[in-house]
Amino acid sequence: MDSLSVCGNGPLKGQTFASGSKNAALPLLASALLAEGTHHFENVPRLADIRTMLKLLRHIGLETSMEHNAHPSSCTLHNPGKANPEAPYELVKTMRASVLVLGPLLAKYGKAKVSLPGGCAIGARPIDLHLKALSAMGAHISLSGGYVEATAQRLHGADFRFDTISVTGTENLLMAASLAKGTTRIRNAAQEPEVAELVDVLKKMGAQIEWEKPNELVVEGVEALTPCQHTVCADRIEAGTLLVAAAITGGDVFVQNAQAAHLGAVIEKLREAGCEISQEHKNGPGLRLVAPPHIRPLQLQTQEYPGFPTDMQAQFMALLSIADGDSEIAENIFENRYMHVAELCRMGAHIHVSGTHALIHGVSKLSGAPVMATDLRASASLVLAALRAEGTTTISRVYHLDRGYEQLEEKLSHLGAKVERLHG
Repeated sequence: MDSLSVCGNGPLKGQTFASGSKNAALPLLASALLAEGTHHFENVPRLADIRTMLKLLRHIGLETSMEHNAHPSSCTLHNPGKANPEAPYELVKTMRASVLVLGPLLAKYGKAKVSLPGGCAIGARPIDLHLKALSAMGAHISLSGGYVEATAQRLHGADFRFDTISVTGTENLLMAASLAKGTTRIRNAAQEPEVAELVDVLKKMGAQIEWEKPNELVVEGVEALTPCQHTVCADRIEAGTLLVAAAITGGDVFVQNAQAAHLGAVIEKLREAGCEISQEHKNGPGLRLVAPPHIRPLQLQTQEYPGFPTDMQAQFMALLSIADGDSEIAENIFENRYMHVAELCRMGAHIHVSGTHALIHGVSKLSGAPVMATDLRASASLVLAALRAEGTTTISRVYHLDRGYEQLEEKLSHLGAKVERLHG
């Protein structure tokens, strides 16, 4: 099992780039189930979750190929028009996003058998909302032996409101509604850039979708969709993580492809912490962060987009652990997303958790220590803390990191960090 060895080495400086968005690419790959023919996606990140999704799609019956040697990498999927509409446990257990095949399979082939999903252990994240939405569209759904079994002669339009905002629920319903008979109105829909990206791709494929309000989508079902070509947007969470890496080390870093429009709440909090952030065009558009001498303390709370993203909470906790004062974080999205706290405290951070709130007392220094990653974003927070710490930090279980960050150690090394992957 791989680990990372990180030695604090002063400010990061230079230029790097944000890879394609994992959370955008996964539903786009699943959307290929909706249309027969050949689909082509550029800027697909080379990540464990992407490999899992492609393996799942091959099991269902698609032919897939990915260009690994070029950057950015591309992916081609051929849908032959027939499918084995099953997503088995051994493929689904490691990645929650596998549930994204449920809506397309049901809409295109009239049946689906999908294992209940796994992924990071950061909260329950049930799929009841997906099932309620599909039931409202006429699907017959049963749960048996850890599997969701769904059938429908043809889905029909529905007026459905999500009780709580669900990104993957919105995406599943969008794909299902694209081939349903009639009009589907999705209320309280997720507004994340990744959802907007899926809407754009489905419209390229011939779907009729409109945003009627910021959180309301209307889909007029069509008889058939056609394949398309699309370039995946940059990963806003990776971009945000790289900006925080510059901030926590007192550095000066330009992140190519970082999109300010996708990072509004993150940029706002970094500026509040004293960082200078500007949009520049060094070999393409991106964001430059210049860190202040001392990080100012913050109060922040995670919210659905366009609020502060839960996927940046752990990284900001690492940053605030060395702030000049006391900070407070409220985690409002997932009930179990403070598992990185104990590991940060092993490195000298002073953090106290009470329910959904974390109080962070900034310290003057962190110290290297052996720590263990517990989920994807927690692993990123430990890397960030290690970049600032005195001495060497060894981070185990970095397979979590590999699920969502493409070649992170190489990017950090290019900026001057001392990061080494240890195999074993």
